[in-house]
Amino acid sequence: MTAVFTVPDMTCGHCEKTVRGALEEALPGAAVAVDLSSKRVAVEGDALKAEEAIREAGYSPERVAA
Repeated sequence: MTAVFTVPDMTCGHCEKTVRGALEEALPGAAVAVDLSSKRVAVEGDALKAEEAIREAGYSPERVAA
């Protein structure tokens, strides 16, 4: 299952790298797609774990329909 989030406070390449790294650590082997221009993140796997990982990295994810 793919979880899709908007992350409004993800504003630069460093933010993108931080979010991607947090998701890859929380969900090893999961496919992660980050689109900085639309501030969207899609990740395969557990949506709650993904949301928690993004929050722990210091960002404010908002879940949207896939």
